Amino acid sequence: MATETMHLDVTHPVAIKRPARESQFGLMWRRFKRHKLAVVSLWIAALFYAVALFAEFLAPVDPSAYSARYTYAPPQGLHFVAVNEDGGWEFGPYVYGYKTEIDPVALRRTFVIDEEVRLPVRFFAESKPYNLFGFIPLTTKFIGVENPRDPFYILGADRLGRDMLSRLIHGTRISLSIGLAGVTLSLFFGIVIGGFAGYYGGWFDSATMRVVEFIRSMPTIPLWLGLAAAMPKDWSALQTYFAITLILSLIGWTELARVVRGRFLSLRTEDFVTAAQLDGASDWRIITRHMVPSFMSHIIAAATLAIPGMILAETALSFLGLGLQAPIVSWGTLLQDAQNIRTLASAPWLLAPGVCVVVIILAMNFFGDGLRDAADPHGR
Repeated sequence: MATETMHLDVTHPVAIKRPARESQFGLMWRRFKRHKLAVVSLWIAALFYAVALFAEFLAPVDPSAYSARYTYAPPQGLHFVAVNEDGGWEFGPYVYGYKTEIDPVALRRTFVIDEEVRLPVRFFAESKPYNLFGFIPLTTKFIGVENPRDPFYILGADRLGRDMLSRLIHGTRISLSIGLAGVTLSLFFGIVIGGFAGYYGGWFDSATMRVVEFIRSMPTIPLWLGLAAAMPKDWSALQTYFAITLILSLIGWTELARVVRGRFLSLRTEDFVTAAQLDGASDWRIITRHMVPSFMSHIIAAATLAIPGMILAETALSFLGLGLQAPIVSWGTLLQDAQNIRTLASAPWLLAPGVCVVVIILAMNFFGDGLRDAADPHGR
């Protein structure tokens, strides 16, 4: 029987395909992209934070500038196409002017949009000098009218004739930054306190959980009101801002602490923790370098879902008059003008901050749900 001899060509080594490796956050991002609603919500939230970051540049005028001549002026709107006298089309941004009329029932002056007067609008318009981010001098705004003396109220004016769009943009910075700052402090308190409670256990774990249960058993709104009312009235606007942030953080850390504690209780008996202890690693290194990174994706998802609660808390406190106060501009302080039903009936555009609150809360919730699903190790 003939035998066949196999020759191995060693001059051309066979390339062995190795399985591609992907990090935990890479897998999380790949699963997250499948959640279309979460991706759209991410872009919406990013747009809001971009507006907050470049508030000075995007706001047409100073949010504190007022004009008693245009009290409760209605929104002018922004138009781009017009019909000229010859029946042709003209392209370019513009707004309509105002004309005043006397209400025969209320016997008061009202503003009406005058479509016969078109006021040209320019992008990157010249403005009064200001500082972007507090230290970059600029003399250009993203949008503005050609003649600075002309009225320019895309979203209308409030009771003092202040531009609602500019105040809304600056209020976005305050409200969203409180959410981020509050969640950052809550993350610190929750990870440190919950981590040590779950890692060491014993009396410290029992005392921590009793404190968490006590705080969570108290009604949220009365607790916020009591802590906010305890702040001195002579504090500056900046001191009040940091105090509100600290108050929200001291209340919001409890839920994250319970989650972190549960994860630490299950991880402290794992082999990699035992190996680190036998290798002589300190407790702080084991917690920060081994245990916390193992479920960092869950912490990110929990923090994202906590931001809407912080924003709602600040808005509620400021709306009730116990949070931020003028001259600080936030969504809550802007909504104070919408408390009067009669005023709201004649100036419904004052509810614009409420619309922004609803949009950002929904976006952050959908974004957090997508992150939570992506961080689930048993997710598809």
